[in-house]
Amino acid sequence: MRNNTALKDEGMRILAEQLGIVEAERFIMLLRREPFDYTQWRQGIFKDVSLDKFLNDAQSYRNRMTTSSH
Repeated sequence: MRNNTALKDEGMRILAEQLGIVEAERFIMLLRREPFDYTQWRQGIFKDVSLDKFLNDAQSYRNRMTTSSH
């Protein structure tokens, strides 16, 4: 598992790659400024993802992290 700094760096890099730096910064600003219920947001964002896909993706991620740390 990555430390918090590495996770934040990776998350920001991915956001910037996918959204562009301006939209990534705007996204972060929106999360910080507006009242935010993570549980409600999470339920909405993953509503179309099956449990099997979620678990398979989580296992793939774990395998990648285990492999890359060695």
